Amino acid sequence: MVRRKAAAPNRSLKVADQIQRDLTELIARELKDPRVGMVTIQAVEVTPDYAHAKVFFSVLTGDPAECTEGLNQAAGFLRAGLFKRLHIHTVPTLHFLFDRTTEQASDMNALIARAVASRSKDE
Repeated sequence: MVRRKAAAPNRSLKVADQIQRDLTELIARELKDPRVGMVTIQAVEVTPDYAHAKVFFSVLTGDPAECTEGLNQAAGFLRAGLFKRLHIHTVPTLHFLFDRTTEQASDMNALIARAVASRSKDE
């Protein structure tokens, strides 16, 4: 029985970073779906066997649910675009997930600003 070595974690990170850069370019230049507005790819997580990639994104304009649907429907097209750009044996299946981190950070900043304003009035 021949055992294959798991891909080095450093290589996985490099592949994820390259996928993030290439997807950003592909979405901005080649994707024509009206449901997909101004999208920012926040992060990409690749499984150790490179079979799947979770792509976390945020939107500046548009409905996040519609954008998620549009990106997931375009996943095959985007994967084909990655295949032409990446020099790896297996190009992962893409799974797009809306990232609420920016939204949550904005909400936290608003709460902090209100607390500071309330404290200033009390003093």
